[in-house]
Amino acid sequence: MTRILLIINIVVFIVVLLPEFASSNWIFALLGLSESPSLDRAVINYGMIPYFILRGQRLYTLLTSMFLHADIWHIGGNMLFLYVFGDNVEDTFGHVRFLAFYLVAGLAADLAFIGTQLLSSDPTALLIPTIGASGAIAGVLGAYLILYPRARILTLIFIGWVFIIPLPAILFLGFWFVYQLVYSMLALGVEAATGIAYWAHIGGFIAGILFGLVWRGRKRKQPLY
Repeated sequence: MTRILLIINIVVFIVVLLPEFASSNWIFALLGLSESPSLDRAVINYGMIPYFILRGQRLYTLLTSMFLHADIWHIGGNMLFLYVFGDNVEDTFGHVRFLAFYLVAGLAADLAFIGTQLLSSDPTALLIPTIGASGAIAGVLGAYLILYPRARILTLIFIGWVFIIPLPAILFLGFWFVYQLVYSMLALGVEAATGIAYWAHIGGFIAGILFGLVWRGRKRKQPLY
């Protein structure tokens, strides 16, 4: 299922940007350095916009927004994390349960995003669309933290030189979560400078932790024969 999700995300990304490949600046659109009319249309039509969700409209975008990405850096980072952490969590949950968990974590991220936009002082906050698999993948990270806290993650460290160090998952993912939390406190919702919905990441991550705790508790209660 992890591989299927990877393929779907990549195919959707290519299809959305396909019209740009006929233009001379397609490489800039791919890198997110220029406007992409086809991406803009996809975001308007399939991105999750809190205003509509709160009115009970365009509820399908809660799902479709999870498979849209802004540029190659956006999808590259998300797919790398899904590839590294997804298969282990899937091995524990099982294929069908993993897919259900992935989608529910994405929905939890959407709800967290909507909640923070409601609290924003910006009158246009509810009209800001969100896209990307980040929230669902944050859920995968949260579950991984609970299920495999001592697993070693090969991590690039930049301290003058570049080092590859195997860090325990609890340290690597703990730092990732604190990073999201700190930046979410600096500006509520989507940060104007980065366009990153940190609270959506936090919502997905917490949902993943809860799923991991429930699953671990369930496994412990199984009788031994």
